[in-house]
Amino acid sequence: MADVKSQNANPRKIKLSGNSKKEIIYKIIVTASILVLWELYAKTKANDLIMPKASAVLKQLLECFSDKEVIYNISLTMMRVLKGFSWAMIIGVSLGFVMGISKFMNNMLSGLLDSIRQVPIMAWVPLTIVWLGIGDGPTIFLITMAGIFPVILNTVQGVKNISNDYYFAAKSMGASKLSIFKDIIVPGTIPDIMTGARIAISSGWMSVI
Repeated sequence: MADVKSQNANPRKIKLSGNSKKEIIYKIIVTASILVLWELYAKTKANDLIMPKASAVLKQLLECFSDKEVIYNISLTMMRVLKGFSWAMIIGVSLGFVMGISKFMNNMLSGLLDSIRQVPIMAWVPLTIVWLGIGDGPTIFLITMAGIFPVILNTVQGVKNISNDYYFAAKSMGASKLSIFKDIIVPGTIPDIMTGARIAISSGWMSVI
């Protein structure tokens, strides 16, 4: 049986390039400009409670990072986000592959998932407290719910974006379903999965309560 991988049947070329030096310089310039404008505008206000100076905020931020209690709370929050993000990726990618490969499963689950997706995150708070009690459980659940849908949608779209030519070529070479999955579907959907992951991690941070 022919192996698709040996025939270099790669549906997409994945480029993992970092930011160029110019992009980094531009980001530094924009950030510095915002801080300078913030500082100048704050000096026109007499009340620091209305508009504190950027320098004062940065100084207070540095002092916070020297506080052990603040560091502990930040690490605790990061662990919660990481756990929720991990669950969102595991469940989201799995469901995305199932729905992307099977039209039947896509038709069965898409309506239900679209309905659940419309529920605001804050509406889940009282239910999660009743279901999971007080502690990390409700927070991790909310982070998972915030991130799971971007992962599912992007994974499904990634599977659908793969050209049928790759499937026809693989089948003509006698490739098995497992070989098609690991050598065509998985590599072809990685860019879309990474897009969903970026959205999921940012949504997770916004859902931390």
